[in-house]
Amino acid sequence: MAGWSAPETLPRPTLIPLGDSAVVVRFGTVLTDSANRAAIALADTLTLAPIAGVIEVMPNLISLLLRYDPRTASAATILGEVRLRMASLSATGGTGRRWSLAVTFDGADLESAAAALGMTRAAFIAAHNSVPLRVLATGFAPGFVYCGLHRDELALPRRSAVRPAVPPGSVLFAAGQTAITATEIPTGWHVIGRTEFRNFDPQGEVPTRLSAGDMIDFAVAP
Repeated sequence: MAGWSAPETLPRPTLIPLGDSAVVVRFGTVLTDSANRAAIALADTLTLAPIAGVIEVMPNLISLLLRYDPRTASAATILGEVRLRMASLSATGGTGRRWSLAVTFDGADLESAAAALGMTRAAFIAAHNSVPLRVLATGFAPGFVYCGLHRDELALPRRSAVRPAVPPGSVLFAAGQTAITATEIPTGWHVIGRTEFRNFDPQGEVPTRLSAGDMIDFAVAP
């Protein structure tokens, strides 16, 4: 395991060799705004300036997994190249696109989520939509996106019970984030609404529309 002293604009990442063909670059152990921005910025940088031998870059909320071909590269060379890129990295959180998503706020957990936060239904919706949210990461299921981070007063744990399935377009809320489903999935998040927006087209040349670093303005559907 190797540590790296990043510029002041970034959290201190930890560089971890993983087996004989992967490296993890981790910007923290809990989700924070700065750690997520750093992960997105490094992923963007590695897209623009790939490291020789790296065959896949898989960003997460606060880390990246770099898979490489051990026949043409080593953990030491990959870590060295990451350090070079880190030297000039700025945690901007990406330079993504801006989206406006209309939501019908009629989810099964809307009233209980608002009550748990000491808010009326209308106050919760207004607070939820008051500022744009950044796409923090994609994954878990095809087209699934994590958006955040909400202010501290909107922090709410996940539900204690898991629903066996929610439909595509479900708008979910938990852990300071809003998520949007693109396929039918089980979830322990609070279901607060639904949207007609679909983020996954398996036939598309690029199957997902949203990317980490994009900004989303949520609005009440007419």
